[in-house]
Amino acid sequence: MGDLKDITGLLKEKYRIVRSDFELADAGFLVLRIIALIGGYGWLIFADIPSSVAERFSYILVYFIIYCLFLYALLFWLFKKKQVIYVFSLFLDLSFLYLLITNTGGFNSSYFVGFYLLTVLHSFYFGYKFGIFVATLSTIVYALAGRASFESIHWTELSLRISFLYLLAIPVGILSDRLRYDKERIETLNRELLRSMEEAKKLQNKLIQSEKLSALGKMTADVAHEIRNPLSAIGGFAKRLKKRLSSGTKEMDYAEIIVEEVGRLERILKDVLNFSREARYHLRYTNINNVVRDSVKYFQDMMKERSIVLEEELADELPEILVDRDQVIQVFNNLITNAIDAMPEGGTLTISTRTDTEHNVSFVVVDIVDTGHGIPEEKIDRVFEPFFTTKEIGHGTGLGLSICKKIMDEHRGRIKVCSIKGTGTSFSLYFPYVPAEETFKTQCWEYMKCGVEKTEGAIERRCPSYPNYGRICWVIAGTYCEGRVQGAIAQKIGDCKKCEFYNRVVLRKDL
Repeated sequence: MGDLKDITGLLKEKYRIVRSDFELADAGFLVLRIIALIGGYGWLIFADIPSSVAERFSYILVYFIIYCLFLYALLFWLFKKKQVIYVFSLFLDLSFLYLLITNTGGFNSSYFVGFYLLTVLHSFYFGYKFGIFVATLSTIVYALAGRASFESIHWTELSLRISFLYLLAIPVGILSDRLRYDKERIETLNRELLRSMEEAKKLQNKLIQSEKLSALGKMTADVAHEIRNPLSAIGGFAKRLKKRLSSGTKEMDYAEIIVEEVGRLERILKDVLNFSREARYHLRYTNINNVVRDSVKYFQDMMKERSIVLEEELADELPEILVDRDQVIQVFNNLITNAIDAMPEGGTLTISTRTDTEHNVSFVVVDIVDTGHGIPEEKIDRVFEPFFTTKEIGHGTGLGLSICKKIMDEHRGRIKVCSIKGTGTSFSLYFPYVPAEETFKTQCWEYMKCGVEKTEGAIERRCPSYPNYGRICWVIAGTYCEGRVQGAIAQKIGDCKKCEFYNRVVLRKDL
């Protein structure tokens, strides 16, 4: 029963392939053979021919039926290789025509029109070059079938018959090539249109998300400032009250709860303000390994208490990159804290550095990998959303990863997450690297003349690749940028592969 289901499934799959790839020319080949079969039997039935000729002709038709069945069985199983099968079928069809013409009068046989049909079909399917080849083969087979008895037909008629083979092959083949080119061009344009629509949709989603974050940041900043002063007053009075109360009383317990909760709210407000404000970044060329070491030492005691093993795999001779040390340490601290929280029963925390290349740009990468409980697959896409957290209520504000994402965006880098439930989570921080000597070469805004400093409102709209990443703008402000909606001035909303600056720098390497 299982074998029968497998065979049925295989047949359905083959039928689906045939149905999806079936073309007009395939129908032409099939119809031609059906017409040949019907015409052959019609000639046998209605023509007044000797019995010996009819017997030979019936054998020829049986030969035709057998090889046609073989061909279409082969096509059904190997439809992806139909061009090879059609070339093979050409020789079988020519042999069939040879037998027909030989047994029905040679040069005077009416079946010579079969050569025209073969030539037209193959010219239409393969183009004019193959059509000329088929016309030449047909001429040779026709001459052999006529047994070179040229005295039986006037040379002008024979010349016309052969000439028409080429007169059909060349224009039909040229028309077919043109149609095929137009079809491929239309399909290419359709693919580009679909890709453009997908990119536009992605940009629209990024724009919507950017507007949401902007509105949320402004609102949370205003709310945080309004709450901060009364919250500080409550915390201050609670601490004073706590000093006056006797230990062990309910009032003391209440006062301690107030102090703890006020502290928690103040930490939340601090995260909110860090997320909402526009930080001033002070970028300096720095070896990222040193930043990693400085960040890790704050957590060594905590990891020992929780039986967490720290493994450092820091690559040697890493190039220096532009970073704000304090901001990057905040990113490391948030990610290491999350990793420790994900391993309450101990585990291994691995921090490694390496280099990587994406879209012809070099990156210095920091990987932070834990062996914790992991993040559910359905929540992976939301981990960078503000106020979204996988932790229990009261543990974390849901802003830690959002702040990390924001800081990485401001460093023109990106952050990637990979997690397997029950196995662990890895965060990879990609910092773009531009060699110092590249700063003396032509920058994108200079080459594109996009007016990066002269445009009205340039402070708000300034190209993200300015002033440090003008040689790798396609991953900072263009098609391959995975950060915020960017490229308004850099003119990189379109496909960077079509950008002249990209081609000069990446492909021709002459700029």
